[in-house]
Amino acid sequence: MRFSINQKELQESLGFCQNVIERRSTLPILSNVLIQARDAKLKITATDLDMIFIHNISNVEINEEGETTTNSSIMHDIVRKFAAGKKINVETISDTKLQLESEKSIFKLNCIDSKEFPLFEDDLGGEDIIINSQNFLKLLNKCKFSISNDETRHYLSGIYLHSTNSEEKNYLTAVSTDSHRMSISKTRLNEPINFEPIILPKKTIYQLCSLLENFNGNIKIINSKSKIKFVLNNSTLSSKVIDGKFPNYIQVVPKNNKKKLEADLELFHNSVDRVASVSSDKKDGVRFTLSKNKLDLSVNNANSGDGKESLSVNFDHDLEISFNSKYLVDVSSQLEGENIEIFFNDISSPALIKDPSDFDSIYVIMPMKV
Repeated sequence: MRFSINQKELQESLGFCQNVIERRSTLPILSNVLIQARDAKLKITATDLDMIFIHNISNVEINEEGETTTNSSIMHDIVRKFAAGKKINVETISDTKLQLESEKSIFKLNCIDSKEFPLFEDDLGGEDIIINSQNFLKLLNKCKFSISNDETRHYLSGIYLHSTNSEEKNYLTAVSTDSHRMSISKTRLNEPINFEPIILPKKTIYQLCSLLENFNGNIKIINSKSKIKFVLNNSTLSSKVIDGKFPNYIQVVPKNNKKKLEADLELFHNSVDRVASVSSDKKDGVRFTLSKNKLDLSVNNANSGDGKESLSVNFDHDLEISFNSKYLVDVSSQLEGENIEIFFNDISSPALIKDPSDFDSIYVIMPMKV
């Protein structure tokens, strides 16, 4: 195998692979990327056995077709330190050595035979769903911060994706929860879809977000009960899904929260963030003392001190309630408009948060016991 490629193209591809490969794999082959040069393009593949990422590069000069595997982390580290945008010559000089040459630098990396690289079948046989990449990225971003880190409840360690219908309109809906907070967001579809409900794993979600960040266009989604595949222009990401039943989230959404607080989003976000900084751990919570058109925020920590701040808001009731400040900051970071709306019932009931500029997303946060 022998080919020449632009440094920037190779670095970007290997960078995506880094997010897939496990750092401490017991199988050496899983630390490697599969490099295949044929049919006038370069194909780079990475897997952790649960997820497989394939990136195709057409801007490559292939002098001799072939394939091999080499350590992804080492190759990425070398390539990113080559001069930006320069030509890199890559060739296998033996069955166990891959040579990288750029300007006056030459590196010889150890290889493992490509036949040892594990590949799983990614022909899922389902219907194709076409969706705008930025709409799908928005869906993931609005839900990913609420994913649970509790490994004992594996069914909460991802985003629940499913199709929904409301007022004769079709949506792809995403939901995540850690049982203390919940995010729900949906994106409109032009027509009904035959989509098997799945729970998308956290690692797959973050890889997708990385891929979609600088990609504008449509993506194709194909899924089954156990796997899902995302196809972009030059990349394919296939992943196993989480085996488990997502809880009935609809019954958790508050329906009797009549006490509406409306505040300037930026002022609210900055005030909560500032007041919370007095406490190194956010478990102290931020106390809301609400009266007519006034919100007093306070945090008290026995070890570090206390902080207080007041905001002018639209509110017509008296209420004292506390929340985890990180949850509030996470939610307010995702809102897009100028204001935030929070709907309360009483001190022990969950609060419902809405974005007046995005009717397709809502958030639920449980109060803290004080």
